[in-house]
Amino acid sequence: MNDLQAFLAVAQLQSFTKAAALLRVTPSALSHTIRGLEERLGVRLLTRTTRNVSLTEAGIRLSQSLTPLFEQINLEIEALSELRDKPKGTIRLTCTDDQIQLHLRPILATFLREYPEIKLEMYIDYGFTNMVEERFDAGIRLGEAISKDMIAVRIGPDWRLVVVGSPDYFERNPAPITPDELTAHACINIRHRIAGSIYAWEFEKQQRAFTVKVDGQLVFNSIIHVLNAALDGIGLAYVPEPLAAPYLADGRLKMILTDWSPYFQGYHLYYPNRRQASPAFMAFVDAIKYKPNQHKAT
Repeated sequence: MNDLQAFLAVAQLQSFTKAAALLRVTPSALSHTIRGLEERLGVRLLTRTTRNVSLTEAGIRLSQSLTPLFEQINLEIEALSELRDKPKGTIRLTCTDDQIQLHLRPILATFLREYPEIKLEMYIDYGFTNMVEERFDAGIRLGEAISKDMIAVRIGPDWRLVVVGSPDYFERNPAPITPDELTAHACINIRHRIAGSIYAWEFEKQQRAFTVKVDGQLVFNSIIHVLNAALDGIGLAYVPEPLAAPYLADGRLKMILTDWSPYFQGYHLYYPNRRQASPAFMAFVDAIKYKPNQHKAT
């Protein structure tokens, strides 16, 4: 087991010096360990040069096989240790800023007070991050966008995108009657990824779905800033209705074209189908999962 862990350290860091520092051994001792492992297995696992360390085909296969097994072992050990005390550990999430605003922010203060030894790290990303490769514990996506090999937990109700603008904007510009008329308006766009295309606004009516490519002077990669620009009267925005709700209620925004706005399956927390999740993670799942009756009561 120690030799295999040593191999994984070298494979992941691609450096005997860095791996030796991590394992607190000398580079020469680590090199001797790897050489002995290769001799016992009868295959070469690493290709060494004076500057680089790379995996052979056998090394790649062994690394891919061992990594999830050792991760599972670490999870089991962490779960056992946490049985002694309150849940603790760090949970890393990939999500968007509107998801934080709508679903995480309302539970954070209470959750962190209840579990003072749990840390939450949230990374804003509108792209489809591979959470396993990037070593996230969980992510948030629309239910329809989650692959079948993931566990999905609903964290909110279904919602729709709505076209909104400020009263000031509508004083200067007549409201469009159909989505096609949006092309004549100043619209605030969003581009989810640097290399991706600008999001085309999605509409639906009488079971006919279509998109409209709108134009304007502003493009963001954050829906919060799209909303703020609409509040400032710069143009029309297409944003989640729950995010715009406070400003619709106090009159700072007006909603149009609602008959054309389709509903989406609500946001879900998703994570790998592991046999055993840590107590800290399961406490977080329980805190964030959607509780319809509770929401209706409030």
